[in-house]
Amino acid sequence: MKHATVIPVIRSKYEALAPLFNEHQRRLWAASEARVLGYGGISAVARATGLDRDTVAAGLLELDHPETAPPIDRIRRTGAGRKSSAETDPQLLVALDQLIDPYTRGDPQSPLRWTCKSTRNLANELTRQGHPISPRTVAALLYEAGYSLQANRKTHEGAADHPDRDAQFRHINDQVTLWQRQQQPAISVDCKKKELVGDFKNAGREWHPAGQPPEVRCHDFKDKKLGKALPYGVYDLTNNEGWVSVGVDHDTAAFAVASIQRWWQRMGCQRFPQAQRLLVTADGGGSNGIRCRLWKVSLQDLANRLGMPVSVCHFPPGTSKWNKIEHRLFCQITQNWRGRPLLSRDFIVELIRHTRTATGLVVEAELDTAHYPLGKKISDEELAQVHMRPAQMHGEWNYTISPVR
Repeated sequence: MKHATVIPVIRSKYEALAPLFNEHQRRLWAASEARVLGYGGISAVARATGLDRDTVAAGLLELDHPETAPPIDRIRRTGAGRKSSAETDPQLLVALDQLIDPYTRGDPQSPLRWTCKSTRNLANELTRQGHPISPRTVAALLYEAGYSLQANRKTHEGAADHPDRDAQFRHINDQVTLWQRQQQPAISVDCKKKELVGDFKNAGREWHPAGQPPEVRCHDFKDKKLGKALPYGVYDLTNNEGWVSVGVDHDTAAFAVASIQRWWQRMGCQRFPQAQRLLVTADGGGSNGIRCRLWKVSLQDLANRLGMPVSVCHFPPGTSKWNKIEHRLFCQITQNWRGRPLLSRDFIVELIRHTRTATGLVVEAELDTAHYPLGKKISDEELAQVHMRPAQMHGEWNYTISPVR
């Protein structure tokens, strides 16, 4: 090519000037460069700049006939450019809205009732209905119409709300406020979800050198040697402090109460040297559930060891997300280890210990290697030995277990 030597020069000039040009100015500059080069100039400028040959040719036409150029305050002539799909096909938006309308899910005649409503499937169905369109254009139309990609949101509790739900919430709040006012310990407890130990994928992303993501296993099958980790948490509602016992066996009531006792020995007794009673707020199910006999028997043993009454307030069924520990402690731990494979139990303990927040959250953690067998039965006689005093309001949710003197 006779212009091969000038192509790098034109490319360099274009890269320097392109950020300063609008579409009209870019077209005229490219045309002027092509005119200077003479025959073959259009191809040379197109290669150097990446512009289309027709764009350069249109610029030459505007240089030769200025009256065809758009007004100085416009980039294109009025009416220039390809019409949008919605303008050329007035029924397109109506057809798209009928396909995307959530109420069509229950319509047996809806063509996409049983299919993922991706832009590709929407485009295919619209094309089948006589509205030829690309997936990219479908996405643009959806955004213009106010749609966006949405995930499911957990809002339904599943069962009907208990009629005394709000009253129980107020009761828990009043009890916590009373304990705090009297400088007595009030804690929120729960077991975090079990975590696979090993080089498994962990949700979230973390900064790494480009192209060098941590490599993990393709399948999440439990490693028999490493097993799982069971983090049981205790959150101090007054001091914004957390304790997590990382278990290796089973999530039982005995494990839950042992975790509370460890919190008291490591942190609680130092924070509340004048403590005379303990308040525990917990979910209504799981190892610390309302109907769990072992939970109550284990709490009796804890009250005996601490030498003070232990009061319990359970959240109503289906309201575990309102438990303070969920969004004050557990979500912060999850945020801290996001995108990191949990390679060992010791590694998990260290990640939990180093969880901090701008509001001053402090977390301590320890590995609990004790065994807590499943299936331990509590007889009526053993349950009768528990010194439990139900509260006047929902005694099954609110009760106090006193130590045996």
